[in-house]
Amino acid sequence: MTEGSLGAPTRHPIAWQDESYYDEEALDEELRRVFDICHGCRRCFNLCDSFPQLFDMIDESPNEEVEDLSTGDIKKVVDACTLCDMCFMVKCPYVPPHEFDLDFPHLMLRHRATQNRKGKTGFVDKQLAEMDRNAVVAGSVSGLANWATKPDNGFTRGLLQGVAGIDKRAHLPEFEEVPLTHKHVGHGPVANADAPAFGRKAAIYATCYGNFNDQTAGQAALAVLSHNGVQTRVEYPGCCGMPKLENGDLPAVASSAEQVAAFFEPIIDDGFDIVALTPSCALMMKFEWPLILPDNAAVKKLARATRDLSEYVVEIAKDKGLMEISPMNARIGIHFACHSRAQNMGPKAMEMLKLIPEATPTITERCSGHGGKWGIFKENFDKAVKVGRPAARAVSKGDPDYMVSECPLAGPHLRQIMESGGQANLPERIGHPIELLAKAYGL
Repeated sequence: MTEGSLGAPTRHPIAWQDESYYDEEALDEELRRVFDICHGCRRCFNLCDSFPQLFDMIDESPNEEVEDLSTGDIKKVVDACTLCDMCFMVKCPYVPPHEFDLDFPHLMLRHRATQNRKGKTGFVDKQLAEMDRNAVVAGSVSGLANWATKPDNGFTRGLLQGVAGIDKRAHLPEFEEVPLTHKHVGHGPVANADAPAFGRKAAIYATCYGNFNDQTAGQAALAVLSHNGVQTRVEYPGCCGMPKLENGDLPAVASSAEQVAAFFEPIIDDGFDIVALTPSCALMMKFEWPLILPDNAAVKKLARATRDLSEYVVEIAKDKGLMEISPMNARIGIHFACHSRAQNMGPKAMEMLKLIPEATPTITERCSGHGGKWGIFKENFDKAVKVGRPAARAVSKGDPDYMVSECPLAGPHLRQIMESGGQANLPERIGHPIELLAKAYGL
């Protein structure tokens, strides 16, 4: 038996519409088969808490065998998975087309989908995944919502922890009163007709976070792209469904995919590229949706047309060239987010920031530990800090002038880890790399 495969890694369509997908006896057998392979390999011991928990439980079992694991033990492993895809993308030598056919994240997804179908997804998990509803409600009372969720508001955060299990120390995003799409109705800034890329068109998929929470990256993206001649428009037809994917609610994710793909299809036909502000959403649109709805032509078209924000800027630079960028003599620490890495496109943030004359970016390929909504819960927050501490140390090594992350949840989480550790020269913000490019342009 060889370790690794000569073929490029591939993924199978997710058979969530087949009854056999939810067969609990078959699922248990597959979980134990995969866990046994992982137990013998252990390359993923330092990626997330799923693998240490799995290995410790097997090692401490009576016969040190996978068969000793109870249903509750298996659930602990599943619950600790954040679906970051790093084991599949960078560690596992047994992914398809290897004959072991091992896809750990999608197996964890299958377990969650089975539990979700039985109505066993937690109430709080389900409510937190209603991103659009939550954003509309919170945005309508943004001042009150932002006051109540501040970490130093002991009363409301203590109440939230007691009722919903959200750790009172965890950073929670603020809400904007006016969505980004309402600030740029119909079109973005006027495109620079003198720029080399004039004639290109990009529809910015605002994403729920970029539309309702932190709009800084979106505003910077519009400024940079229009300065470089790109005709822009800002659109938000709905959430990509990543939070519901984490819950295993595959029918709801499929519904989001159909809705968003149908919305963007005529825009793509009109010559627009689709640019996602958040890596998680780009990952969903480019890779997860086509596996969930492999026969949907609009989903396939959207996947081909979608670019991550940093990826798109680099593409323009290579294809047409960018407007001249002013020098920025600065050291930049880049956190290479898991969902950026999982897109298998290379470190585009690093490539983009290298375009700034005199800038010296360095990259950190470590998980921030946040894991979507996983890291905000009281039962997980300390683990999220522990997992993210090496990334926080690495990205701040050498005392950089700026620190950035393409993941809007990872940046504040890493900053919080640095602050709690008493780090000197704490960055004011760990935002998206596009913000530094806008700064270099003086935009």
